[in-house]
Amino acid sequence: MQLRPGLHVGGGTRVGREKAMRLTDERLRLGMAAALCVLVAAGACGERARQQPSGESVIETIKKRGALKVGMSTFVPWAMRDKNGELVGFEIDVARKLAADMGVAVEFVPTAWDGIIPALLAGKFDVIIGGLSVTAQRNLTVNFTVPYAHSGLGVAANRELTAGMTWPEDYNSSEVTFTCRRGATSCSAVEEQFPETTARRFDDDSQAAQEVLNGNAHAFVSSYPKPTLLVHRYGDKLFLPTTDDLARGNEAFGLRKGDPDALNFFSNWILVNTTNGWLEDRHSHWFKTTSWAGQVDLPEDSNQPMAE
Repeated sequence: MQLRPGLHVGGGTRVGREKAMRLTDERLRLGMAAALCVLVAAGACGERARQQPSGESVIETIKKRGALKVGMSTFVPWAMRDKNGELVGFEIDVARKLAADMGVAVEFVPTAWDGIIPALLAGKFDVIIGGLSVTAQRNLTVNFTVPYAHSGLGVAANRELTAGMTWPEDYNSSEVTFTCRRGATSCSAVEEQFPETTARRFDDDSQAAQEVLNGNAHAFVSSYPKPTLLVHRYGDKLFLPTTDDLARGNEAFGLRKGDPDALNFFSNWILVNTTNGWLEDRHSHWFKTTSWAGQVDLPEDSNQPMAE
């Protein structure tokens, strides 16, 4: 039998085979694309899973353990050692009441400040209660509760230079000089709220305060409780023209991500104790008064931060 050109015994036409090959290639491509989509979807699911709570909430862990583990660093007056070596301060009061309200004991885990967030993520403790200021950069790593404290800026004024002056009206004058630490928010606050004055900047707070003590400037601006402590130590030369905050920051508890129950509980605890006035009362005690100063050995000159 004579075959027509393009026909082969047992193999069909050349055109048919090429069409079949194209269909096979297309199926392979579709199969590979489908497999890739599955892998991508699995990866996305895995990523979502990592963002979701892994296991039980830290609240349940605390209840089973019977103790709240708190990461903190020593900063005046957030957390300090008294003359007997016991921890005292605003953060200590907060953590003890929080644990009492949970019906558990409290364990403090003193931690170097530069390693406190890595230690939290490593599970060394349950929560950071240590004057941790809310920042966008930190929020990429940890979750913040609602603020439980607001670090504020205060003023210590020279008694002699400001005699007869009324706060704040008389302080916004070209004849008045403020001092502050270069690059700090205290200098920005002076410029914004007292634009008519002269703002002299110094490399550290001790130099800025010394100028006011020496009578070379009218008032010194810094974060609380530095103005209060200066007045406590040099009450014959300095006083507080106001106890109001010139500006405020935000401090919150720091928590590991992926635990909405813990975030909810701690935030609501803060809201309750903000509403009933307890947090404001304890904050005022530690930041706006010096009735506690006799409990601790305060250094003659301390430039450590009031909040971080």
